Amino acid sequence: MKIRDEEALAYHSSGRAGKIEITPTKPFSTQYDLSLAYTPGVAVPCLEIKNNPNDVYKYTAKGNLVAVVSNGTAVLGLGNIGPEAGKPVMEGKGILFKKFADIDVFDIELNAKTAEEVIRTVQALEPTFGGINLEDIKAPECFIVEEELRKTMNIPVFHDDQHGTAIISAAALLNALEIVGKKIDQVKVVFNGAGAASIACANLQMLLGVKKENLIMCDSKGVIYKGRTNDMNPYKVKFENDTTARTLAEAVAGADVFMGLSVKGAMTQEMVKCLAPDAIIFAMANPDPEITPEDVFAVRQDVIYASGRSDYANQVNNVLGFPFIFRGALDVRAKTVNEEMKVAAVRALAQLAKEDVPDAVIRAYGGAEIKFGREYIIPKPFDARVLTRVAPAVAKAAMDTGVARIAIEDWDEYRNKLEERLGRSKQFVHLLINKAQKENKRIVFPDGDEPRILRAVQMIVEQKIARPVLCGNTEKIQGMAKDLAIDLSTIEIVDVKKFPRMKEYAEELYRLRQRKGLKYAEAADMIKSRFSFGAMMVHLGEADGMIAGLNAHYPETIRPALQIIGTKSGKKHVSGMNVVIGKKDVYFMADTIVNVTPDAETLAEVAIEAAETVRSFGIEPRVAMLSFSNFGSAEYPENIKMKRAAELVHQMDPSLIVDGEMHADMAIVSGLLKKNYPFARLDQTANVLIFPNLDAAHIACKLLSHIGETDIIGPILMGMAKPVHVLNRNADVTDIINMTAICAVEAGQ
Repeated sequence: MKIRDEEALAYHSSGRAGKIEITPTKPFSTQYDLSLAYTPGVAVPCLEIKNNPNDVYKYTAKGNLVAVVSNGTAVLGLGNIGPEAGKPVMEGKGILFKKFADIDVFDIELNAKTAEEVIRTVQALEPTFGGINLEDIKAPECFIVEEELRKTMNIPVFHDDQHGTAIISAAALLNALEIVGKKIDQVKVVFNGAGAASIACANLQMLLGVKKENLIMCDSKGVIYKGRTNDMNPYKVKFENDTTARTLAEAVAGADVFMGLSVKGAMTQEMVKCLAPDAIIFAMANPDPEITPEDVFAVRQDVIYASGRSDYANQVNNVLGFPFIFRGALDVRAKTVNEEMKVAAVRALAQLAKEDVPDAVIRAYGGAEIKFGREYIIPKPFDARVLTRVAPAVAKAAMDTGVARIAIEDWDEYRNKLEERLGRSKQFVHLLINKAQKENKRIVFPDGDEPRILRAVQMIVEQKIARPVLCGNTEKIQGMAKDLAIDLSTIEIVDVKKFPRMKEYAEELYRLRQRKGLKYAEAADMIKSRFSFGAMMVHLGEADGMIAGLNAHYPETIRPALQIIGTKSGKKHVSGMNVVIGKKDVYFMADTIVNVTPDAETLAEVAIEAAETVRSFGIEPRVAMLSFSNFGSAEYPENIKMKRAAELVHQMDPSLIVDGEMHADMAIVSGLLKKNYPFARLDQTANVLIFPNLDAAHIACKLLSHIGETDIIGPILMGMAKPVHVLNRNADVTDIINMTAICAVEAGQ
């Protein structure tokens, strides 16, 4: 996926500059709170820690705090760009830690040129942090730094550039070898690349059973053979091989495994032909691998292929490793990350790939079968189960090897707590977009000359979320795109005023509406509206869905869609639902946009439609009918209506978990409903919230969008015969992308 410079800069600079902030975890709104948080109250935990230094984990954030440390000497593929220039990468690493494992991070960029300077500085940080993640430090200094810090510090130190890639690729290798029926102590392995990641991968593979004499490493000068003197260092010397091979081409002849951690194009089809039967190729150069799978499979079919790319099978992605390794290490207050903990992570990942893949993961990745085999040797990067497999394995290994300071006694309880840390909300948007990518639907945008639409569709195309069609004046759209530095070369533009089949569209509109009082001349005029035109494209099957309304009032957009596309068969109403993404959970709120004062029958239909939509996202719905009373505690028309609506939903779909009427807190606070009303059908918190009227739903949603720590997606228009969604007039680029993903997913149902 190509990212435009303008979009990247806007992402990092818009709103609050950068990507991270500090958020208090305790109340801090009164003088009393201030007295507890700072003076005089803060002196009490200070003295407790003075008397018992281990209490620092009890009274401060140290136990969940990691430092991401870099001196900017080997940043991604950018090289030695310096600490300031490397800061956006370190902030990004902080986001990954938080999103995947709920670990807090301070990124620390050091103005330190030598290994000794880095070592001294990081050693001084030990009182503050529970762990150190070294990042983007060039070789061989990175080896020196990590070795010394691991020897001298009593908290985990982990260089992800080395060990993250090593752990993920090792797990994939174990599974690949099992599939082809080869033993790890008998295979010939060839590495191309002799940097930090390559050396770490080779060390770990030898620990797992690869024999040193069966491992050949190459660098830019060729094979690292016994006796070589040019461009050598102590870390390369360890991999000297007594071989006559001098080039990569000579080294790979008859090899069982090729491990690429080098550059694009390093491997050729001729080299592929020379590998042993059932060869394994890991081409992990990013973003362009040493050889593509297309080139590999063009010359032979018996290869298992993996890369760092998300658009190919078997992605070796470090995000499968470091967040969960640190999670396990922090949770037992490990003194270090030792080899046994790394091996535990390897085996946990390898085993997870052999387990049945949950339907939610399968649906998120397109619906095709995902089963252990040649195209699935490593878990998907966003498989939520990774946290509950890798972190416990790492924690247990730390305990078994004596580097843990505290013990976990109840492993089931620990896994439950891990799941509670993240909830479903962390996965929702990514899984939604991933599913849309598999659908490849054609979505029309009537507001084609709106800058936000243009910026969004550029990213929609690059992320392969959908195939957008822009409606509007071609010259105007192209001129705006040029000013915005947006490439529209692969995006279709339909100029409504010059559309050659306008008469056909008008005739179809007339056919649809002639018995509704519409005259042909009126139809011919109405179809010139871009909203009507876009709706007609969807009606005729020339687009799979429509996203509109950015510069129009809601009725201007929804009315043509209702007139041309209409509602689903058997449905009397359309309704709107907003997705509320909180810190831990995702909630679906309806009706937030259409029905002002719905009756019980309408609310029941809205609830059923919302539940069906939620299921399409791979989430099992649990519906609460909300009110200001609980189960008949007050007798007013609104309460009676909600109770009746719940009964109707239960009759219409007995398999759906639904109950009400109830207070909002009863619906969403864990355990509260069962404690007070043990007869309730809901045995877990609700995730689909149905409001008694538009006032309540709209107000609640707007308040949450501004005063809650939430992201809001929507409104999702439900009940239409084909997907149509109306944007809020203040929707930003991210909102448009998310709504397009929803539209594409819905179109694929």
